[in-house]
Amino acid sequence: MDFHDKTLQCADCGSDFVWTAGEQAFYADKHFTNEPKRCKACKAKRSSRPAQGHGGGGGGGSARERVEIRATCSACGKETTVPFRPSQGRPVYCRDCFQQRKTTG
Repeated sequence: MDFHDKTLQCADCGSDFVWTAGEQAFYADKHFTNEPKRCKACKAKRSSRPAQGHGGGGGGGSARERVEIRATCSACGKETTVPFRPSQGRPVYCRDCFQQRKTTG
């Protein structure tokens, strides 16, 4: 696939930044589907601040407490724990079923 530099707007500061062809190729290699939302300065600022709230994101060196939520595996029905709060309507898998789906998918 042929990539070309693309100008995007930062979701935090509103300034334009260039998403280079090389960065796009990297995203494609990693099978990332979303374009970046923040310029490099805002991304660095965001990752350096302490973790807050819930859900994924850069902890930036502060230790986050790991949660263990009890759940039932959607594939095999086995009782398991997961390190996140499951979303309503989305399947939850035990470690074995998750690994199996990961290798086959």
